[in-house]
Amino acid sequence: MTSTEDTTSNDSPKGAPAGTQTLSRGLAILECVADGISDVKGISAAIGKPRSTVHRMLGNLVAEGYLHHVPYSGYLIGPKLIRLGMVGLEQRPLVALAKPHLEELARKTNDTVHLAELDGATLFYLSKIPGRRGLEMRSRIGKRMPAASTGVGKGLMLGLPKSTWKGLYEQACAFSAQSDERPQLAPWSVFEEGMDEYVREGFSLDFEENELGIRCVGAPVFDVRGEAVAGVSIASAVPYMPEERMRSLGPVVRATADAISAELGWTPKE
Repeated sequence: MTSTEDTTSNDSPKGAPAGTQTLSRGLAILECVADGISDVKGISAAIGKPRSTVHRMLGNLVAEGYLHHVPYSGYLIGPKLIRLGMVGLEQRPLVALAKPHLEELARKTNDTVHLAELDGATLFYLSKIPGRRGLEMRSRIGKRMPAASTGVGKGLMLGLPKSTWKGLYEQACAFSAQSDERPQLAPWSVFEEGMDEYVREGFSLDFEENELGIRCVGAPVFDVRGEAVAGVSIASAVPYMPEERMRSLGPVVRATADAISAELGWTPKE
């Protein structure tokens, strides 16, 4: 990214090397576009900089391949950022170590396989292997969702302290309330009772709580400290996921999660 912006503004960190301000502005613009702010006016307002400055930096980012401009529509993430993002995911130890186990689970079941972690209080999808049944679902790598409303998120939650469940549940309820088209979670007492049962069984079940017509089975992944760091799930349409099959697949999903955990240095408690 090239620019003749001055680099000595008061919003630069004291003692920062030349170019820090320009870099920070460029990164802020990229984050705006990633969050869906795609026009010069909106980006200018979001980062508090003049439109002329924003327009010039957008031009640089497009020229370098970090952004893509669609006339009359706005700016989108460009091919260079997409490539870097995919490489970054592949280089993460968790994703790299989990990949062969996820592929084997997908091969065994023919269902869609997910790997996700918590980023703050939000579930972040790290990997998705589509099933072989020709089904499409809303999940995708990089998508963020409330943990308590997804099968993979509930699987992860089984390894978290029970004291964290209520907050994650309330976050999911608030998210679902934003649209009449989204499934609504069961009352807290029912949800909590179900989670207690899933902890005893070692895997979670999702009966269309995130996406109508889709059922999931999930389990937690632990690291060397014994802390839950991710969730693994399989998902498919209701006709392929009667409750009997879901429960029979529970130990299979849990075995995959345990195998990934072992790769991270986890050992089961005696």
